[in-house]
Amino acid sequence: MHPLTTRRSALRALGSAALLAASVTVPSATAAVAGERTSRPSVALDWYDLTAATIAAAGAATQITNNRTWAISWLAAARATREVPPGVDRRDFQDAALASAVHDALLALVPSRTQELDAALRTTLDRVPGGPAKSKGVAAGARQARLAVASREGDGLDPASVDAPFTVPPAAPGVWQPTPPAYAPAAQYGNRLARPFLLDGPDQYRLPAPPALDSARYRADLAEVRAYGALDSTVRTALQTETATFWLGSSLTLYTEPLRVALARSPRSVPARAALVALFHIALVDTQIATSDTKYAYLRWRPVTAIRAGTIDPDPDWTPLHVTPAHPDYPSGHNTYSGAAETILTGLTGPRTAPFELTSPTAPGVTRTYTAWSQLSQDNEDARVHSGIHTRSADVAGLALGKRVAEHGLRNAERLFGVS
Repeated sequence: MHPLTTRRSALRALGSAALLAASVTVPSATAAVAGERTSRPSVALDWYDLTAATIAAAGAATQITNNRTWAISWLAAARATREVPPGVDRRDFQDAALASAVHDALLALVPSRTQELDAALRTTLDRVPGGPAKSKGVAAGARQARLAVASREGDGLDPASVDAPFTVPPAAPGVWQPTPPAYAPAAQYGNRLARPFLLDGPDQYRLPAPPALDSARYRADLAEVRAYGALDSTVRTALQTETATFWLGSSLTLYTEPLRVALARSPRSVPARAALVALFHIALVDTQIATSDTKYAYLRWRPVTAIRAGTIDPDPDWTPLHVTPAHPDYPSGHNTYSGAAETILTGLTGPRTAPFELTSPTAPGVTRTYTAWSQLSQDNEDARVHSGIHTRSADVAGLALGKRVAEHGLRNAERLFGVS
């Protein structure tokens, strides 16, 4: 699908919420009150930061569970803010509704942060003038939070379900085995058993099989990662090492700031901005489900296993730059995440943005500047090869899978945000 077509489809899909909000007549206000409301802090940004802080402080051990928390909370906010009752101030209603929805959903999903969330809600509501707009907004937010949380009960995205036990098959050429140094049990197998938000099923976009072990493509893949991904590589540049280290950490953490940049710069309505955050994380939940489906369908071994014990010039002492995660090579999960993120951000905000700076917890002191969402994807593709933990084919396939799942989300967003 052409990027412009994808973007138009995405805007149409989210348009119902924005149009509903825009169609409501807003009563006139005095200049003084209007001035106060204009200077009021952005509730969307306040609660974005509160969501990030809540998950950073007390989130789940599994990334997809935390994406789920974001998705549910902001889905509730998008739904709660879309229809403004007649005769009330639009901004007062939407600010109260968004804060109430995110607060109540987070409270249900991360109850250990009750004190902090309650204090934040009081601060937000203290800024909203009293009256029907405020009370109706709080009620709308509470209702949509209850519905959103209830709709995802038993979806298999809790940490225990995500890391469901997996029986490793006998060792054979190409077949995944636990990797050094920890030789840890397989992780994220349970993702492929979970219930998606918008996909028809985990295998809807399952990738074709990875390159055959005796193919020229796989030989080239392995040669590249052997040379550039080794701990003691003599060909990897300092910049390539920095890229690998910068993008080593959690994709959720690394994409929190780019999404915030998109949210802060968006000129769209409150419901559409809430939907941007919600759809981003909904697509990422579905992408991680699809990723695990393909990973465990093909069980392709990791480069470290292939290089140490494979049939192509084995090197039993070869060590990657970074420790290999405990799940199969194909496709790269970092790249499926990046492909989906790029697609949502491009579809809803355009492919480029003014320069913004990004830091990484795994590369202290390093700051990178980006101007296009695709640049983040390119860095992710290179990073996993230069870390020595993925083949290039796994990275390229990952980007493609993430983009397909996110495009599906954009096309089907009305199922979540349409009028009910």
